[in-house]
Amino acid sequence: MLFWGKIFVEKVDVIIPTYKPDQKFLDLMEKLAHQTVPVNRIIIMNTEQKYFDRLIYGTSFSKKYRNVLVKHLSRREFDHGRTRNSGVRCSETPVFVMMTQDAVPADEFLIEELLRGLAQENVAVSYGRQLAWEGCSEAEKFTRNFNYPPEGTVKTGEDLGRLGIKTYFCSNVCAAYKRDIFDALGGFIKHTIFNEDMIYAAGAISAGYGIAYRPEAKVYHSHDLSCGEQFHRNFDLGVSQAEHPEIFEKVPSESEGMKLVKLTIAHLKEKKLWLQIPGVIVKSGFKYLGYLLGKNYRKLPEKLVVRCSAGTSREYWNRK
Repeated sequence: MLFWGKIFVEKVDVIIPTYKPDQKFLDLMEKLAHQTVPVNRIIIMNTEQKYFDRLIYGTSFSKKYRNVLVKHLSRREFDHGRTRNSGVRCSETPVFVMMTQDAVPADEFLIEELLRGLAQENVAVSYGRQLAWEGCSEAEKFTRNFNYPPEGTVKTGEDLGRLGIKTYFCSNVCAAYKRDIFDALGGFIKHTIFNEDMIYAAGAISAGYGIAYRPEAKVYHSHDLSCGEQFHRNFDLGVSQAEHPEIFEKVPSESEGMKLVKLTIAHLKEKKLWLQIPGVIVKSGFKYLGYLLGKNYRKLPEKLVVRCSAGTSREYWNRK
């Protein structure tokens, strides 16, 4: 049992959207079953039932994890914000944790440490540290450490001048939310292609709340994306920012991206990994091109917009 202020936390639910889950999802489930703060219910918002059924067929999944609630939906129904809101409505606990299917807790203290991040009364969200998987590229390891350093912090509106876009940085890969504040703020935006976590964080900060980064809460989560995958991902990122100028025009993110590129190249030079530098430069070009086109998607032909989006995001345009 943990508490902040006068509120005691006896139960915590975990909400996980899934699509074509694999072994990492099963590893995540196993880790959640052995936390120092027991998980009350695991609410799985699964897109396309056939993929989930295929994964657990012939296993003892249902008997082993009796605290699991699975809600199936079609690809057409999925939305980053609305689907997560539906998961929250299935929960009645004062705190819920958002995770993704490919984030695996590093130890048994994940839930406990996320809750400790909510200790301050004004904190609305507490998100954890993402560690790179063993065997991933040095550039990806550096990026994870850049975005998720070992030092914790609580960010508020007073940090906008100092941190810029990073003030709103928050990741639903691994984050705990206070339910009362979440409900008061209206939850996640109901229709978005990407960035529902940062959009919520920006709203929370505008309402006077803080966002806690709790590095003691650790998950393994990293991707060595191809140039094409980075392009599609950053296109969707640009679209999400273009659709919310009230948030992102005040704190442009381009300078933060350039800073990461320069620091990554300097790190690779220091490590004498010269052959990896051209790849970082080329991939950064694809990331920036995707982001730039996404920011200006309204000027592009409709068919091109859909093709530029990530495959998992294309239903967004059908609904739009």
